Amino acid sequence: MSSYSFENRVVIVTGAGNGLGRSHALEFARRGAKVVVNDLGGSGRGEGESKSVSDRVVEEIRGAGGTAVANADSVEQGDKIVQCALDNFGRVDVVVNNAGILRDSSFQKMTDEDWSLILRVHLTGSYSVTHAAWPYMRAQGYGRVLMTSSGAGIYGNFGQANYSAAKLGLHGLAQTLAIEGGPRGIQVNTIAPIAASRLTETVMPPAMLAGLNPDLVTPLAVYLCSENCAESGQIFEVGGGWVTRLRWEQSRGALFDADTRFDVEALAARWQEVQSFEGAMHPDGIGNTLQIVGEHLGIDMEIAPQ
Repeated sequence: MSSYSFENRVVIVTGAGNGLGRSHALEFARRGAKVVVNDLGGSGRGEGESKSVSDRVVEEIRGAGGTAVANADSVEQGDKIVQCALDNFGRVDVVVNNAGILRDSSFQKMTDEDWSLILRVHLTGSYSVTHAAWPYMRAQGYGRVLMTSSGAGIYGNFGQANYSAAKLGLHGLAQTLAIEGGPRGIQVNTIAPIAASRLTETVMPPAMLAGLNPDLVTPLAVYLCSENCAESGQIFEVGGGWVTRLRWEQSRGALFDADTRFDVEALAARWQEVQSFEGAMHPDGIGNTLQIVGEHLGIDMEIAPQ
């Protein structure tokens, strides 16, 4: 048996009716997981709903000899999705937050509804499902959570202020959950996939879409959710056969006398020091920044774990 088996594990995949979610659900099931296939069944803009979407994927899984149950609740009702896992399989081990929609518009033309709906589905939805599963993962001393971000969240993208804000917010959420969940055996990571889907087919050329099969993202999702993976709090870009990890980079910066203060002219005179990445540092937590500032101020800024 493969060391990346999910036998006796229960996996929730949101937005699993199409694209990436469907690919993830099929592969987890193929590896022995009991899968909750969640999908509201609406359009790419978040309109309408249909249970037939998740039903079709469950039929595929069962037809291949796997175990799955369909769920058509909104991710904003995460407690219902988690309860579905508990009612059918008695536990929850993995949450893959994948559900998403688009409401693209330039910031000038964006409506309040365009803004709030995207944040509700992507950010609040991922919070809701994860928050409902969290007590069960803590109690059993094991859990894996995967957030689905986007290059738009990392780098920004014209017409996607709402989407970009939600997607980078997911990584911030994941980093904090990795810190809080670590002592309880819960690992949380983020992927920023690029894949052909109904959400990307309107913004990418056909030739590009042809090489971006969702199946080329799923191996990373499965790895990060496996028992063998030791990573937590990380973010990875993945797509088209490429897998890469990202990290923050911090310049050495400029240090000013905190007692005598400094003014904008003094800052401007040393602006190249602020901007230069020669000898750059790669912080892995807020403690790195506090240590530098604390040492400069002559204060011990060591933070005790909560």
